[in-house]
Amino acid sequence: MSILPPYLMFLGDVPDRLAAKTAYGIVDWRRDWCLGQLRLDGCQADLDLPDLTVAEAAAQGAKTLIVGIVNAGGVLNEAWIPTILEALASGLDVASGLHIRLGSDPRIAEAARTHGRQLFDVRHSDQRFATGKGTKRPGLRLLTVGTDCSVGKKYTVLALERAMRERGLKADFRATGQTGVFISGRGVAIDAVVADFISGAAEWISPENEPDHWDLVEGQGSLFHPSFAGVTLGLLHGAQPDAFVVCHEPTRTRMRGVEHPLPSIADVIDLTIRCGRLTNPAIRPVGIAVNTEALAEDEARRVLEGYAAEHGLPATDPIRFGVGTIVDRIEADFPAAAPLRRSA
Repeated sequence: MSILPPYLMFLGDVPDRLAAKTAYGIVDWRRDWCLGQLRLDGCQADLDLPDLTVAEAAAQGAKTLIVGIVNAGGVLNEAWIPTILEALASGLDVASGLHIRLGSDPRIAEAARTHGRQLFDVRHSDQRFATGKGTKRPGLRLLTVGTDCSVGKKYTVLALERAMRERGLKADFRATGQTGVFISGRGVAIDAVVADFISGAAEWISPENEPDHWDLVEGQGSLFHPSFAGVTLGLLHGAQPDAFVVCHEPTRTRMRGVEHPLPSIADVIDLTIRCGRLTNPAIRPVGIAVNTEALAEDEARRVLEGYAAEHGLPATDPIRFGVGTIVDRIEADFPAAAPLRRSA
């Protein structure tokens, strides 16, 4: 896909910022690509970008309207259709990470044809995947796993990529969700892959590589989430991680969208190791990444210190405090990669 910036970020009428996490992720990591935002009445999210109409954005050079919304089932809301049609008529392409293809709506498909514009459905891949084989392949891999959905798995691996590269380590972010694909320009939305091929798609994302190269694989869902555990398990088996980081939001008591209680970090570590050993018997945890946005700084530090002491792992908020302690642990636990890296 070749999705052209600058972007006009469309938030529709989302009820909170988590429902616009695709838009937030793009802005957080590719802010220079984002010209402004367009919000409908009742929208409860704000990207801290200029509010623009479609006409204003087109006049300022916007190339693509990004539907930066995440909702249950990935459905295309009827209230958004007029904005999408206006964007196409104004000369913008439209890109979406929803499950529902933009072109499945005949009005959108016809408008794209009439105005010669492109529709990008990032969640859908034309790539054909094999079934997973589980064969050990060269290279090193790290996967983020979660106590729940939307707890920072993508942000953690992006922060790790930046920090590891700054130290001279060979590391690449591997996107497994629509937002990650927007950010990296490559990857596959793993939750849109037919179930039999999830682990094979994960193997395709993180193929064999140099012995000292790290593929940093974006995690999805949670092994404990009744809606998404199947996707999480297939990704775990296909990614075949040597290391994993547990991601957590400390103020939640129940998992997002369901009534099930949040599992403990210890439960996640234990189940990830037991399930992950199927394709990598040497899998191990190397850190805990905690989203402390809802906590004051002093309280956040106390919480992190408690998790670190309880689990014997570095615990940090990747955005607030960085991931240096986790990178320290990675280098300590995988010393064989360090001499190769330093001599490169």
